[in-house]
Amino acid sequence: MEQRTYNQYCATARTLDIVGERWTLLLIRELLTGPKRFGDLQASLRGLGTGLLAARLKHLEREGLAHKIMLPPPARTPAYALTEAGEELGPPVLALARWGMKWAMGERRAEETFHPGWAVLGLRACFNAEAAAGLHAVYEFRIDDEPFHARVKDGTIEALHGPAQNPDATITTTTDAFLRMAYQGLTLTRAIESGAATASGDREALRRLAALFRLPSSRTR
Repeated sequence: MEQRTYNQYCATARTLDIVGERWTLLLIRELLTGPKRFGDLQASLRGLGTGLLAARLKHLEREGLAHKIMLPPPARTPAYALTEAGEELGPPVLALARWGMKWAMGERRAEETFHPGWAVLGLRACFNAEAAAGLHAVYEFRIDDEPFHARVKDGTIEALHGPAQNPDATITTTTDAFLRMAYQGLTLTRAIESGAATASGDREALRRLAALFRLPSSRTR
């Protein structure tokens, strides 16, 4: 597959030559939350055919943004991980996510899919470092039984797929309730009162949770 180019000696154009093709940035998004197997990527990126996925991964390898690794035991299976150059695309991808929350989301379309794992990057994009000053806590989230967790350490966050070993607080909810909390103003307290969510663990960690993630106010373009 011939790679298209803008043929411009410009940093922005050169970057878009590398990551501007359809699905490429979404692959970066998936790998920003840790190594993924080919099947993991297929499951998260519905609509991306096997052949095109393989082509996009080869492109990322060729451009030095991703490389193959072997997952440690007990998995012991091949996977893809970002290189240093790929990891440095994290801030631009998070900036795009924040822009999208403000200017592009709106109502969910009937044909649009949602994968709970995408919330991992959303936690990073919405993290309020000032509100996390002095806080050391591990939060585990379960959306329709898919777990991920966030480690908050004095103004910094590490958000990862999978359950936490010793979470200070655990929040369980459904995809529908999570989306309403993220984009329609439903608070965790109201979600708990209605039975759409449950929360357990350290009271202080739960009390501070609401201030840790600040979504941009939605605007009309």
